[in-house]
Amino acid sequence: MSRALTPKGEATKARIVAGAARLLRDRNVADTTLDDIRAETGTSKSQLFHYFPDGKDELLLAVARHEADQVIDDQQPRLGDLSTWAAWDEWRDIVVRRYRDLGDNCPLGSLFLQVGRSGTGARSVVDGLLRRWEGYLADGMRALQAGGRLDPAFDVPTAARALLTGLQGGVTIMLSTGSADHLEAAIDWSIARMRESALGGDALSRGTSDRRTAGSPR
Repeated sequence: MSRALTPKGEATKARIVAGAARLLRDRNVADTTLDDIRAETGTSKSQLFHYFPDGKDELLLAVARHEADQVIDDQQPRLGDLSTWAAWDEWRDIVVRRYRDLGDNCPLGSLFLQVGRSGTGARSVVDGLLRRWEGYLADGMRALQAGGRLDPAFDVPTAARALLTGLQGGVTIMLSTGSADHLEAAIDWSIARMRESALGGDALSRGTSDRRTAGSPR
């Protein structure tokens, strides 16, 4: 059982994790040493092992959790309330803007391409992130159904999974090419498919379905 930390200790530990996360967004995990992390965070060896007695593996697991939380936090508060079409459009814009602004300094890219591959614990964190994220998207679709805005027969589990897959793939392509076009197209296409199943027949005349971004449905 880990011992409880004082508020100051918690703040110091969080600072170390955040600094390690920044470093690992630009570095190969295998080539990054604890000395590199100490230099980045201004931490002594004794201090580092005080907070992470199991060394690099324990720190990498903490970084994975930090990055997973950051991915979700970057989409809030809109991700937590996707009960209207306007909310979906706002969420879409938040996601595209955030990942375009972050560029290579992207917690999602770090988690999937670097830290998340560092061990079974970190891979479990990635799996947990995907489940949480998919759950938020599915909850939003069900909220549309509950509000009479989406056909009750709409396949929410499959749609949420497909949207998340397209989004993650779009971010990966963006990290390789510097262009957010595929990310925008993936999100816009999924929301347009949802609007096609909207109740009332007029949802396609508004919002995402009318976007003119590269790759967006017209």
